[in-house]
Amino acid sequence: MTKKELSERLTVFAVRIVKMVDSMPNTISAHAIAKQIVRSGTSPSANYRAACLAKSDKDFLNKLKMVEEELDETNHWIDIIMRTGMLPLGRMSDLHIESKELLNIISKSIVTMKARIKADEDAKKNSK
Repeated sequence: MTKKELSERLTVFAVRIVKMVDSMPNTISAHAIAKQIVRSGTSPSANYRAACLAKSDKDFLNKLKMVEEELDETNHWIDIIMRTGMLPLGRMSDLHIESKELLNIISKSIVTMKARIKADEDAKKNSK
């Protein structure tokens, strides 16, 4: 998957989160969770775009870690919404799967980037 494709996938995910939040029930608990998930569910898209403009591999890695944290938090809120029955499971299951897949992609990218940074550092040490 290219950076552009992943960026688009994260943007579509953010739009889906916004639409989901707009359909949540009018209760105190739903409002509280909606405020949390709308932030955590839309920020991965913006943070990934920022990562793509990173000044270095370490900067890219740090920004990817922010994406990972926000996706993990979003997974948590989706799980809470599903467990409480705030929205029908049928409506939430595809979104839950997508959030897990995106988290998996980002987590693997972090592992790859860490290995790349380490290899670059080792190469620099060995060339001295």
